[in-house]
Amino acid sequence: MRVDFYHLTRDPAEKLVPMLAGKCLQADARVLLVSRDEKQCAAMSKALWTHDPASFLAHDFAGSDQESGQPILISDRCEAANDARFVILSDGLWRDEALQFDRAFLLFTAEEIDGARSTWRALSAKDDVTPHYWKQDGGRWVEGP
Repeated sequence: MRVDFYHLTRDPAEKLVPMLAGKCLQADARVLLVSRDEKQCAAMSKALWTHDPASFLAHDFAGSDQESGQPILISDRCEAANDARFVILSDGLWRDEALQFDRAFLLFTAEEIDGARSTWRALSAKDDVTPHYWKQDGGRWVEGP
């Protein structure tokens, strides 16, 4: 399993989520977007609808009547009612349930860096997990040390 750590130093999660979710959908993978913060969930929902004026990324919230058919599902729990194989943890909090997915993305800020480091160390010790670190370089993302 691959876990991508995204260190948010410039932009908030809602700026990155549409790009990540779009790439996941291009790979024919459904996405579960997890955050315990209701305001962040609302901001990410808005970003998924409005990030590109020519299109949108269809999604819904967990608990809706249509949750099982959604390509992107937003939830406060790491439970994929939409059969997602990719999970984006946008609130900086690692959940071990993410290990059940094919790929996980952990987005974290400077305030959450200690937790991200602990998670990196724990996951690096697992034989079946490959962590990757991404950082912002100007307006783009680069894989870094």
